Amino acid sequence: MSSESLTPQERVLRARLAAQVRWAKQDPREGTKKARDAFLATFLRQVDPDLVLTEEERLRRARSLRRAHFTKMALASARSRRRTASRVASTGRHLRHDEGRPAGRPS
Repeated sequence: MSSESLTPQERVLRARLAAQVRWAKQDPREGTKKARDAFLATFLRQVDPDLVLTEEERLRRARSLRRAHFTKMALASARSRRRTASRVASTGRHLRHDEGRPAGRPS
């Protein structure tokens, strides 16, 4: 079955299946270590671009900045859920994926 003949839901299930099989064969922490290290490195560069801090202090600040990043995303998500709930309460429906977004912004 080609990917063109799969529905979006079937593609999600196929991807989920592949992930489950992968993590059955490999430790997830090991499999994502490279990505996690690269992600942390972006925060390390932000907190100490000139490399003047001790490694311990750089890590402390980078981890704090990473927590702030995820907190900011959680806040944005909560605001979005609140707007959606308000819209559903007033209109009785959700927006389709292509409705109601400013031009040029991704869905």
